[in-house]
Amino acid sequence: MIHLSPSILAADFANLQRDIEAAQKGGADYIHVDVMDGAFVPNISIGLPVVKSIRPHIKGIMDVHLMIENPERYLEDFAKAGADLITVHIEATHHIHRAVQQIHDLGIKAGVAINPGTPVSVLEPIIRDVDMILVMSVNPGFGGQKFIPYALEKLKQVKALAEKAGKSDLLIQVDGGVTMSNVEEIIAAGANVLVAGSSVFDGKDATSNAAAFTELFARL
Repeated sequence: MIHLSPSILAADFANLQRDIEAAQKGGADYIHVDVMDGAFVPNISIGLPVVKSIRPHIKGIMDVHLMIENPERYLEDFAKAGADLITVHIEATHHIHRAVQQIHDLGIKAGVAINPGTPVSVLEPIIRDVDMILVMSVNPGFGGQKFIPYALEKLKQVKALAEKAGKSDLLIQVDGGVTMSNVEEIIAAGANVLVAGSSVFDGKDATSNAAAFTELFARL
């Protein structure tokens, strides 16, 4: 199954409930929540109070992507705020296994993200322990960037690594520059959770935009 995870980074922050509900009406079964600290990435987004406030309006999976340094400090807080899945960057912690175990101990799914410049090989020691791998297809920090083509090769490498590890159920997420024009080749490369921000929340009709993705997924 292929999942759509619209990123609220591109939504109207004055109307998050409206936009989240519109995307879900279009078939989105995940909602992607980008948390940035201004240190690991050159931007600051939202924090715990906002995450907690939108939780009641998310009917599916709250997919929290922590783009923060030393994420271990806040894992329990985001779990309590309602995260169903927390993804941490392998580049942001010295103890990735410990972070993954902490997330699982909180009773939720754990994801590990890699930046465009990070090779897939770093995932080999951790891939058996995670529920999801996130391949960044833009440099993290800002929405609206163009897809980096080499991410397709990295998705193929992650899929091959998962098969080698016997992880046929691994979620493989891609984040950045996902559009209706490139989504089919992204899925063909191995992704099964697609983060789309501007392509869903473009100021027009988030329901129709999300439905265009989910209807395509159903045909593949």
